[in-house]
Amino acid sequence: MSKNTIELDINVPNQTRYLSLIGRIGEDLARELEKEGGRRETLAYHLNTVLTEAMTNAIVHAHDGDPEKTVHISICITEDELCIRVFDQGQGFDLNSIPMPDFDRLEEHGHGIYIIRCLMDTVVYRRLRDHNVLEMWKKLR
Repeated sequence: MSKNTIELDINVPNQTRYLSLIGRIGEDLARELEKEGGRRETLAYHLNTVLTEAMTNAIVHAHDGDPEKTVHISICITEDELCIRVFDQGQGFDLNSIPMPDFDRLEEHGHGIYIIRCLMDTVVYRRLRDHNVLEMWKKLR
């Protein structure tokens, strides 16, 4: 690990009341990045949104609101790249089967993965040993 690498591992109860806390952690990390200059506030907003959406999906869809489960979030920032991993113990899903949301309909769900894909450079969801992981990467320039 380089001296400029930041790594955070966070375990939170499977409750939506922690969404804003996790979002703020993402914002604060983005504001500390020297290389982002004027883009810091935009990146801060994007990280808050991505973390909140990914955590909501894990709590509501993967864990069905089960209070016995936890959501594990790993954030790694190097000089060139940001990687966020959100781990769940749900059944999993095929990321490529998620349809484009119908923005003409006023549905409250189905937009999270679309938003994450729009804000991040690479998004992958896969099975890893005994859990699933949503991996999201963003290039830092």
